[in-house]
Amino acid sequence: MEDHDGFGFGISTEEDSVGFSGYSDFHTIDWQRDLARDRMRHRHIVKKRKKSLWELIKGAHDALSGWLCVLLVGLVTGCVAGVIDIGASWMTDLKFGICPQAFWLNREQCCWSSNETTFDSGNCSQWLTWSEFMISAKYGFGAYVMSYLFYIFWAMFFSTLAALLVKNFAPYACGSGIPEIKTILSGFIIRGYLGKWTLIIKSVGIILSVSAGLSLGKEGPMVHIASCVGNILAYLFPKYGRNEAKKREILSAAAAAGVSVAFGAPIGGVLFSLEEVSYYFPLKTLWRSFFCALIAAFILRSINPFGNEHSVLFFVEYNKPWIFVELIPFIGLGIMGGCIGTLFIKANIFWCNYRKHSKLGQYPVAEVLCVTFITAVVAFPNPYTRMNTSELIFLLFSQCGISSDNPICDYNRNFTNVNQAIEIAAAGPGVYHAIWLLVLAMIVKLILTVFTFGIKVPCGLFIPSLCLGAIMGRIVGIAMEQLAYNYPKNWIFSGECTTGDDCIQPGLYAMVGAAAVLGGVTRMTVSLVVIMFELTGGVRYIVPLMAAAMASKWVGDALGRQGIYDAHIALNGYPFLDSKDEFQHTTLAGDVMQPKRNEGLSVITQDSMTVDDVEVLLKDTEHNGYPVVVSRENQYLVGFILRKDLNLAIANAKRSLEGVTGQSLVIFTSSTPVQNLGPAPLKLKKILDMAPITVTDSTPMETVVDMFRKLGLRQTLVTHNGRLLGVITKKDVLRHVKKMDNEDPNTILFN
Repeated sequence: MEDHDGFGFGISTEEDSVGFSGYSDFHTIDWQRDLARDRMRHRHIVKKRKKSLWELIKGAHDALSGWLCVLLVGLVTGCVAGVIDIGASWMTDLKFGICPQAFWLNREQCCWSSNETTFDSGNCSQWLTWSEFMISAKYGFGAYVMSYLFYIFWAMFFSTLAALLVKNFAPYACGSGIPEIKTILSGFIIRGYLGKWTLIIKSVGIILSVSAGLSLGKEGPMVHIASCVGNILAYLFPKYGRNEAKKREILSAAAAAGVSVAFGAPIGGVLFSLEEVSYYFPLKTLWRSFFCALIAAFILRSINPFGNEHSVLFFVEYNKPWIFVELIPFIGLGIMGGCIGTLFIKANIFWCNYRKHSKLGQYPVAEVLCVTFITAVVAFPNPYTRMNTSELIFLLFSQCGISSDNPICDYNRNFTNVNQAIEIAAAGPGVYHAIWLLVLAMIVKLILTVFTFGIKVPCGLFIPSLCLGAIMGRIVGIAMEQLAYNYPKNWIFSGECTTGDDCIQPGLYAMVGAAAVLGGVTRMTVSLVVIMFELTGGVRYIVPLMAAAMASKWVGDALGRQGIYDAHIALNGYPFLDSKDEFQHTTLAGDVMQPKRNEGLSVITQDSMTVDDVEVLLKDTEHNGYPVVVSRENQYLVGFILRKDLNLAIANAKRSLEGVTGQSLVIFTSSTPVQNLGPAPLKLKKILDMAPITVTDSTPMETVVDMFRKLGLRQTLVTHNGRLLGVITKKDVLRHVKKMDNEDPNTILFN
């Protein structure tokens, strides 16, 4: 866009001088302008493509750059996830003992290297617990105390390290990251949130905080880590690195890859990105997300972090059909999941709000230490809270077989043949004892997760939610199984349980319960069901999972409107305009616009202000842009100019145009006014947006809110018969929505 005066204004100049989007921190992006800029760049490339072979190659590279970028994002995300999985499993086992021959091996790998054929509850002679290592005793009071102390020591050490790393190097690396990713994908700029330091500290921090045994998971932070990878790699391709709206397409694909590696569920990852985090999701982004998630899952499978050819710790396979009557307890689990989810959200938001407004928020490291100490002290005595949460979920999902030695499988069965079918049997004393321990574990985990989610270490919510649901489901499953054992001929079991085979699977109930609680907490539906059946490889259980997920969402929505992520967005005051919500009020644009009808408006006239006048206006106000009108008296709208373009144009003109001084007129028209004897005028029509989006003062706010959501606007101008009245910005819309919902409009966070 060369100006005839000999220097470039507008898009190309702005890009070259700024180096990236040019948006300030904590500002919203202008989707329409960014996408228009990309279309213009594309037209320019297509036009030049016919000139030479080199231009043709550049054009082909430009067309391929999106696929190339998501390929790299998938590769890097898969590698990072593999490192995190291997690191976390080794450090988790370090709390319990060590492999003296090779300290870098975890318990399972240590036992692989031994020649023993049977292990005592996962231990072998190569692996020494801390009590064996220190005082050569495996059992007894002294050994128990020694193990207890080492467990607390390692937990405190790991969590302190995680908290100090976050505090000193990357404050944005704490928490789950999903609420912020949702806000960023809706078009908000948070500088540094997806930077390299955040990536490094979040990756190391999540290994540490999971290993500390805190009640949290690494699945939510995986989405943040993948988005950091996507953001960093986008800068290798100027098409995405310099255009914030286009960069959002890469970030959506990266979020899908994050869930894909967290659960080994590529399709679930794509649906999660579509349903839960993305704001703008064209078909092209769907395909790229699919490709990115596929590559990430493939790389993780190649690394094989758990040594069992699966991408997750709790992969189980079922093959038994379910009975129609079981839909009743499945829906019951969904209702309970919705209640537990809502209870958790309300308690967690209350506590986070208290932390935010009390002195507790000033001591983040001390809070992490307190939570870790209490967690370690409470968790160790109960074997179900002591073990790694993923292992507990695997145990609850699994079927009881011949080789099962956990008390939860203590049934009165006589196995005479290894290959015989597992019969339904009465529960032994071990099962009832295990149920009491599981109930205690569930209460402890629920309370601990309320206080843990939101502390200043990386922490996710998927695993604790799945765990709570799995405990609840397993208990209901055991109750149904004993009912079928005691009344096999009852009509409700429709003759399915008379053969003596185990017709009820408690593990399936654990899986359905896990989906129900996770649905109650996050309010996911489609993506949740797909993730669960990808996890378990059980396509025939889609109907029970769908029934539980729907029941959970309905109950959750009835008890409280927001899922945990939306609740945290509201708590932190992020400017997120949810595309799923409906605006049901009858206000008009004239009621919301700024300034109010009788106040003055900051405008620029088309041909009567000098460079000095414009600079004074820029200095005195902080608006992102200014309407250009015919004159002060006759406020007919001519166009709209952005603040940064105006600053850049004036700076460039002073530097490279002769004759431009503070007294030069700034002109936004094609015709030059009758030349007075003053200095040469500065023509800025090239950088004026001649077609800004406008509404009239009588436009219903429902329409205005829809325009902001669907077009991704930053602002719209309000006119009456062509005369300018005011401006409505995204901030004004968000504050108005809060006000109409009887909430405090000043909680919205803007710079």
